[in-house]
Amino acid sequence: MEQRKYLFGPVPSRRFRRSLGVDLTPYKTCTLDCVFCQLGRTTNKTLIREEYVSTDEVIAEIKEWLKADGKADYVTLSGSGEPTLHTRFGEVLEFIRANSEIPAALLTNGTLLDLPEVREAAALADVVKVSLSAWDQASYGWVNRPHPQLKFIQLLEGQKAFRKQFRGELWLEVFLVAGMNSTPLDVGRIAALAGEIEPDRIQLNTVVRPAAEQFAAPLSAESMSSLCPLFHPTAEVIAEFSTEKDLRLQVNKETILSMLQRRPCTADQIAKGFGMHLNEVSKYLGNLVQSGQVCEERKNNTVYYAAVRMDSTNYAHE
Repeated sequence: MEQRKYLFGPVPSRRFRRSLGVDLTPYKTCTLDCVFCQLGRTTNKTLIREEYVSTDEVIAEIKEWLKADGKADYVTLSGSGEPTLHTRFGEVLEFIRANSEIPAALLTNGTLLDLPEVREAAALADVVKVSLSAWDQASYGWVNRPHPQLKFIQLLEGQKAFRKQFRGELWLEVFLVAGMNSTPLDVGRIAALAGEIEPDRIQLNTVVRPAAEQFAAPLSAESMSSLCPLFHPTAEVIAEFSTEKDLRLQVNKETILSMLQRRPCTADQIAKGFGMHLNEVSKYLGNLVQSGQVCEERKNNTVYYAAVRMDSTNYAHE
């Protein structure tokens, strides 16, 4: 598999089936530091928009991929941080739509949609997924840990303004963390605000992959399902509670498991060892942890993953 700097996958996705990821920011350059983030804590929390990576190089990689393979259900702007921080992300979306019949998707936390130039660029996507996991400034602070200059009202009003001008599909993800924003009362508050945004689809997610904070705990599949009717349209559960059966997923899971049976590793070490993107690694680790084949251990603020030995439920390492 050819190593690319800005593209990863296609990876199996419950929402986007086989999705080619496009990464436009350095690792964990984001406007938020969500407790549930699968990529760990934000290392560069910022509101500064700039051309973090070369737009020309990104487009060149996409052009090469389209010629060499070009098979995916979606091309998705996502990756290591918040893609709308990249000042020219709209040009990437424009290139995808002009040169491919594959739908272009933008995965954004929605924090910058109060800016007209961001809304204009985001509207070039076929599908935009935004996030809403809080209902006021306080809950925004403890679940999403935003940049100090961000206000919850900006998030809400920006998403509402974008809905009015966006002619594509708007999907809203609500990420629920047990004990933080998961009671029916709290979820009902989020649902009321989601109704004001008027998305085409509402998707509930929870912590099924290793999260930034150890205290970020998941809801059960049953609890998630019981909260779906609070939303209009009725929400759907997208959390990957069951292991996917995609062949490529299975091969990569087995490869990672084999590595972890030899020695514990961090997600970053696995990514570098196999030339994979952290998003891909996180997906496979999530499945391995859920199935009980791998456990996670935190030492000095670093998360290590280790294979669970058949003769023991606890695998300690030096």
